[in-house]
Amino acid sequence: MMEGGLDAPLRHAHGLDDPNYRDSAKLDEELRRVFDICHGCRRCFNLCDSFPRLFDLIDKSATGELDSVASSDFEPVLDACTLCDMCFMVSCPYVPPHEFDLDFPHLVLRQRAIRFANGKVALADRELARTDRNGRLAGIVAPLANWASATTNTLTRRALEALAGIHRQASLPNYHRKTFAKLATQDSPPINAGAPAYGRKAVLFATCFANYNSPEIGLAARRVLAHNGVETAVAYPGCCGMPQLEQGDFDSVVAQARLIAGALGDWLDRGYDVIAPVPSCALMLKIEWPLILPEDEAVKRLSSHTSDISEYVVDIAREEGLADGLAPLAGGITVHLACHARAQNMGPKAAEMLRLIPATELDVIERCSGHGGAWGIKKQFFEVALKTGKPAAQRALQSARPAVASECPLAGEHLRQGMERLSEAPLGIDHVPHPIQLLARAYGLDD
Repeated sequence: MMEGGLDAPLRHAHGLDDPNYRDSAKLDEELRRVFDICHGCRRCFNLCDSFPRLFDLIDKSATGELDSVASSDFEPVLDACTLCDMCFMVSCPYVPPHEFDLDFPHLVLRQRAIRFANGKVALADRELARTDRNGRLAGIVAPLANWASATTNTLTRRALEALAGIHRQASLPNYHRKTFAKLATQDSPPINAGAPAYGRKAVLFATCFANYNSPEIGLAARRVLAHNGVETAVAYPGCCGMPQLEQGDFDSVVAQARLIAGALGDWLDRGYDVIAPVPSCALMLKIEWPLILPEDEAVKRLSSHTSDISEYVVDIAREEGLADGLAPLAGGITVHLACHARAQNMGPKAAEMLRLIPATELDVIERCSGHGGAWGIKKQFFEVALKTGKPAAQRALQSARPAVASECPLAGEHLRQGMERLSEAPLGIDHVPHPIQLLARAYGLDD
C-alpha cells in the first residue's frame, strides 16, 4: 500500500441504489474509518472549518483518539462542510484510486441524504433552495424584493434572519424583472463572420443565477461569443439542482437532471455545444449528474458536451484563435478562481482567458471564498464563512487592482464583503464581475 497517492483523483458514483447508502449504522462506520485517517494526517487543517472542528473533538476527548468521541458529536463537523471539493481535489493524498478511498465531500452528502430522508431539513431551508420559484416571484416585484433584502434595511433583514435563518449582514443577490432568457430574445448580437471561430454553435444554459440574478453575465458571454463568430442560443429548462444537492435531496436533483439533459439533448442533436456561465452549474452537468445517474445515456452525453464559459473561450483561442479587438485593461486584474471551477479539474481557465487580454497584469487567487452556496449566508455560519474566506480577501486587498473578478457570483460578493471587513478605507468596489464581463469590457462590448 502506498503512503500517499499521486494519481489524479477518481470519483465513484454515489451508489444511491445501494441499501447501505442510507443506513445510519453503515454511515457511522464509514465516518469513523474516514475520520480516523483524517486525524492521522491533518493535511487539510486549513481548508475549512470542518477539519479543525474534527481535530478539536479528538484532541479534547478522553483518550485523544477517535474511539472516545461520541458519534452524536459528528454533526457539527459535517455541517461545516461547504462542499467546495478542495479537500478531494487538491489536498487529500488518500482519495481514490488510493486504497484508503477517501471522499469527504461525498460522505457529507451521504449524511445529508439520510438527514433529508428523515425529515430533518428545516422548511425554511427547503423553501430557500427553490430558486426557480423564488426567482419568478421576486422578479415580479424586483425593486421591492431588492429593497427588502438590502443589508441596509435593518427592519426587514432582522425579520428574514428570524424567519429564514439568513444572517442580517450577509449580502444577498438582487433580482431582475427581465430574466436572461427573456433579455436574450431582445438582445441578439451580430455574429462576426470574419472571426476565426465562425461556424461554431453553442447554447448557453442560463442557470438560475444568471437567469434571475445576474443577466449581465449571460449577455456578456453572448456578446463575446458572437464577436468570435459563435452563433448562440439561450435555454433554461430549470435549475441544475445544486441547492437541493447541498441538502441531500437527491430525488429532486435526479428529476432536474433528467429534465434538463432531455431538453439540452435536443440542442446537441442540432450540432450545438452546451455552455454554463456559472461554475457550480457546469460542475453539476459535467461531473455530479453522471455520478448520480451513471447509467443515464442522456446525462453522459450532455456531460461530454458541456463547457464552462471560460473553458470554451480558451478552447476557441487554442483551436481557431480569438477575434481581434482586445484592448488592455488599465491597472490590471485580480481574479478569484472559484472552488467549483477548480473541482471540474480543467485547469485555471478563467486566468488563462484573462491572460489573453494584451498588456494586462493579472493576479490569481486560489483560495476558497468561504461562501459555499446557501451555507455562507446562514446565521450560524456567516462569520465562519468570512473567516474561511479571509486569506482570499487579504490577497485581493494586497493586489490593489482596480478590477477584482470571480468566476462564482456568490463567491465574488462574499469576497467583497470580506475585503470590506479588512479594509481601513472605502474600497470603491460595489460589484465583483465575472471574468467574461471583463473580457467583454476589453473588447469594448460592455454596456
